[in-house]
Amino acid sequence: MTTRIVAGAAGVEEASALLAAGQIVALPTETVYGLAASALDPEAAARVFEAKERPAFDPLIVHLPSLDWLDRLTTAAFDPLVQSLIQRFWPGPFTLVLARRPIVPDIVTSDLPTVAVRMSAHPLFRAVLDHFGAPVAAPSANRFGRISPTAAQHVLEELDGRIPLILDGGPCAVGIESTVVAPIDGALHLLRAGPITAEDLAPFAPVLPPPSAIASPGQLPSHYAPLTPLRLLSSAAEVDKFKPAGPAGLLAWSRPFRPAQFAAMEVLTLRSDPREAAARLFAAMRHLDSLGLDLIVAEPPPPAGLGAAILDRLRKASAYSE
Repeated sequence: MTTRIVAGAAGVEEASALLAAGQIVALPTETVYGLAASALDPEAAARVFEAKERPAFDPLIVHLPSLDWLDRLTTAAFDPLVQSLIQRFWPGPFTLVLARRPIVPDIVTSDLPTVAVRMSAHPLFRAVLDHFGAPVAAPSANRFGRISPTAAQHVLEELDGRIPLILDGGPCAVGIESTVVAPIDGALHLLRAGPITAEDLAPFAPVLPPPSAIASPGQLPSHYAPLTPLRLLSSAAEVDKFKPAGPAGLLAWSRPFRPAQFAAMEVLTLRSDPREAAARLFAAMRHLDSLGLDLIVAEPPPPAGLGAAILDRLRKASAYSE
């Protein structure tokens, strides 16, 4: 299979036609590029799992073309808390895990009684869904467990020959995956940290940690990982003391100069701006991973607000390296 990168209105029409034919395509969102398939077609959803080499127990997020689909897919569309959340955060990088209706295929939810749903704010993604006219399941467009793609070229590096089309929408503005929340008994269980922070959610309901069982994408202990081993330091002060045994790269939070013991460095933000850092995170990780280093050392971000979501990605990227 030849994988092509296309852009513009012609790309929107072609992507929509492929979705209607049961095929899978990579689409840009404001968070990361997604690998999309018709969410109501079990065979199409199976192609997503196959292309990504994704385990069947890891459910997919379903993206809605319009709000009326919320009631068609879930039983919680008119819950007052759910309504308050979607009025504030949709369209945008915010996913809700809600009780599902039978119309949602089991393969999409990994046989769970819930379905993860969101509405993207990306204009090209929305144009494709408007043209297609139905929900799509769209996890990140990369091989399972690897660094999420934030540019069309990243998708090509991951899935070349596995999918027919990548719709190029430029670099993703947000750069990390959506926040995932499960409203349960008047509280919000934060299943995955993301651009909508715990502080953003607190005015709506108490924010609680996730349950131990996997209920949504992004809850596995290892994820977003480069091929190069990644070590997450516990504090910024450790960076200057760290002595690598071989060539190492530094994934720095906010440093103007590279410490001499590191062969390469990527800085997430010189302005200590967490939104800039989130947007750069996966591209910076991917660049360091391409350099043939023995190790990537990550400086932790401040843990509050969006920094908590960045820290979550770094912890999971380092889980099997330490």
